[in-house]
Amino acid sequence: KNMINRYLFFALLMLSTTLVNAQKYFTKTGQAYFISHTDVIDIDGTNNQVVSFIDFNNGEIACALLVKAFEFTLATAYEHFNETYMESHLYPKSNFKGKIIDIDKINIEKKGTYDIKVTGDLTIHGVTKNIQVPAKIEVVDKDNITGKCQFDVAISDYNIKVPKVVEDRVAKIVNIKLNFNYKPYKN
Repeated sequence: KNMINRYLFFALLMLSTTLVNAQKYFTKTGQAYFISHTDVIDIDGTNNQVVSFIDFNNGEIACALLVKAFEFTLATAYEHFNETYMESHLYPKSNFKGKIIDIDKINIEKKGTYDIKVTGDLTIHGVTKNIQVPAKIEVVDKDNITGKCQFDVAISDYNIKVPKVVEDRVAKIVNIKLNFNYKPYKN
């Protein structure tokens, strides 16, 4: 598991080599939360090991997570999620690479909350789709910047198959929330 985390970290580091260092921020403790809500059951999972880079010079942003790092409220969900739905042995990570469209709205020198739009490629279950989502950046101070967003994903868009016998227990649309607490990136 530690080796996979190192691989993920270095893969993201390589992804970030095009980013300018001056206003680059980083976290490896971002949070991804999802909920599959149906009339029968709610299934939710949290991953507190999301790695993310953001560059406030040009708006480039990258995020990655290990699928197996999700923890579930419902104990039996972990196995079903990894083996049946996400097939994490075949698709061990999910990632996003994109840009903040309206980066000029954000002033990291000034405390405040900024409503922005992020666009880019989201890869889940080996399928990559271009998405655009609203997000918020909060500048607490120059050393503490948070990022948040929430969006829905249709599992069929990412070729996630649900066995007929449990199709009433798994939502066709899953809500995802991401939370990041960024710190200045130092080489």
